[in-house]
Amino acid sequence: MGEQPIYSTRAHVFQIDPNTKKNWLPASKHAVTVSYFYDSTRNVYRIISLDGTKAIINSTISPNMTFTKTSQKFGQWADSRANTVYGLGFSTEHHLSKFAEKFAEYKEAARLAKEKSQEKMEMATSPSQESPAGELSSPLTPLTPPMENINGTDEICDTTPNSESRPEPAQSALAFAHSPAMTKHWEAELEALKGNNAKLTAALLESTANVKQWKQQLAAYQEEAERLHKRVTELECQSNQTPVIKSQKTELNQTIEELENALRDKEEEMEKLKEELENMNDLMEQKDTLTQKLEETELRSRVLEEQLAGAEQRLEENQEEQENFRKSLRTLLELLDGKIFELTELRDTLARLIEEAS
Repeated sequence: MGEQPIYSTRAHVFQIDPNTKKNWLPASKHAVTVSYFYDSTRNVYRIISLDGTKAIINSTISPNMTFTKTSQKFGQWADSRANTVYGLGFSTEHHLSKFAEKFAEYKEAARLAKEKSQEKMEMATSPSQESPAGELSSPLTPLTPPMENINGTDEICDTTPNSESRPEPAQSALAFAHSPAMTKHWEAELEALKGNNAKLTAALLESTANVKQWKQQLAAYQEEAERLHKRVTELECQSNQTPVIKSQKTELNQTIEELENALRDKEEEMEKLKEELENMNDLMEQKDTLTQKLEETELRSRVLEEQLAGAEQRLEENQEEQENFRKSLRTLLELLDGKIFELTELRDTLARLIEEAS
């Protein structure tokens, strides 16, 4: 049945510097698909990763190999046949642990296959057997690549094997894409993408309440579109494409165009939401300003009410004082009237006395 993919994940691929044996060199600009393949005819397991049309990993798993976790998101293993050390940087610790579990599982399967092969053919060499002398001569210190180098340099290590050990050519890795299993794998990925597109459409209906969630979903959307572009590029670079794959490529191109159009529409909606959010912020600022002015007006109103109450109290006190003053004037006027009356009587009496004396 040939080789078939049995497990796939995405990771940043690195190779050890062949000169220093200490520094990591990035083999891919971005995270790429790393897959385990099983060859049922030869009963061997291989790790294969393609960056476009170039096989950056083509490593046959042998019982001598060991996958080492050097950090929470980085692991490495040595391949003596390729005379190099591969390193993988994962996005999460869970993906690293899953890859390590699969490595141990397939390594054990390779060991059992080797033992069975030795039992059947004692004088023959198993295709997955490797000489201990072929291991890297210099010990390697586990290194974790700095995060800034994951998407940095375009420099790619040469994975060409030496004359003493011959790994499978990269063209055989590219031929796996023609298998029916890979076709089904692409169909499954296309269905998964359609499901993701439906989920994204539903999530966009609620995007007005959460702009941050919008941005995260659109980032994932762009990553899916980029991955589909790479798939289409791989299909175009293969010379022996079947009509089914060509039709799938056309469907993928149409799907990509639809996704890109939908992405542009969602970006325009996001811009409108941003403008509405800015307008809302302006309205909130105006509301705060008006609220502050209203509070100041209420404070001044209370002060004026207090001043008015004081003025009314003083007016009442003045009115009382004026009333008392009027009463005092009336009393004084009555006293004056009495004195005037007495003086008038005294004048009349004096006048009569004068007349009588004359």
